[in-house]
This record gives sequence, C-alpha cells and structure tokens, in this order.
Amino acid sequence: MEDSKEVKMTDLVNELQILKDRTTQLENARQDQLSIAIISGDMDKIMAGMIIALAAAAMDTKVKLFFSFWGISALRDPKKNVKGKSFISKMFGMMLPKSKNKLKLSKYNMLGMSPIIMKKLMKKQGVMSIDEMFKQAGELGVEITICEMTMNLMGFKKEEMIDYPNIRVAGAATFVADAGESAMQWMI
Repeated sequence: MEDSKEVKMTDLVNELQILKDRTTQLENARQDQLSIAIISGDMDKIMAGMIIALAAAAMDTKVKLFFSFWGISALRDPKKNVKGKSFISKMFGMMLPKSKNKLKLSKYNMLGMSPIIMKKLMKKQGVMSIDEMFKQAGELGVEITICEMTMNLMGFKKEEMIDYPNIRVAGAATFVADAGESAMQWMI
C-alpha cells in the first residue's frame, strides 16, 4: 500500500511540474506589447490610436500599429505621386483623403469645418498635432505595418506613403502573429 501511495504522489508531483512548466510557457508567450489594428480613416479615431500608442510607448511598451482599409489614408504623403496606376486605383486615390491632415471627423464634420476647429483647439490646448504624434511615435520606436491586401485592392503603392522609420507592408497574418504575442490588442 505504501508503494501505491508513493506512485500516486510521484504522479502528482510530475503532473504539477508539467502544469508549472505550461503556465510559465503561457506567461512568457505574451510580451509587454500593444497591437492596434486601425481600420478607420476618421481623424478622431486616428488620433485616439496615436495617443494610446504614444502613451504605451512612453511606458516602454512595444507598440505595433496595423493600418488597413480606410486607415491607410492617414499614411498617404500628399507630396508623393506614383505613375502607372489603373483607372480604379486613381479613383480610390481621388476619393480618399491624401494625408492625415485631410481626414474628416467621424461625427459632426460640419462640411469639413470640424477638423479645422479641432486642430485650432488642439493647438490652443497644447495638444500635439497629428504630424507631431507620428513624428514622436517614430522616435519612440512604434512600428507601423500597412495591410498589403488593402493596398493592392485600393491601388496604393509603398512609394506614396509617408516617410516613417519603422514602416513595412505585410499581410493580416503578420498582424495576427503580432497580436498573438501582445498582452493587449485593440481595433480602432
């Protein structure tokens, strides 16, 4: 009978060690990282994403932003023009804002006056402009991934995007992998 108790105790100790190892593995799988998918092209939502990203980066959290669909408009550089686009690509280019400074507010846009008012209020209150937010994000090492599928659908090229130190073009699987490693995941 002593032998069976020892066997059971040994089995329990082994199972406990397996559980401890698995728990450690799960705890270590998530990094101090924030992944945000930004699919909206509205000024206030881009600002919210950037403010959260800057706050996290300032707290030494690694930040990865994934811009897709209408959010890509914020990354277009108004000074860059790419030749050789199809008719549909040109149409998307004309329909969508051509920079973060041309974005509309999601509500109460008031025929385009609200973004102007918002920018004046931001300046008056000492809030960084969207340009300054992107500049600081680059300095803090915030990574930006542009959705390759969306770029292809809308006919955008990497050459017409903003100059940013940590920018790449990749697919949704890259965001999913990044989000899987992140302690926090958001969608805006």
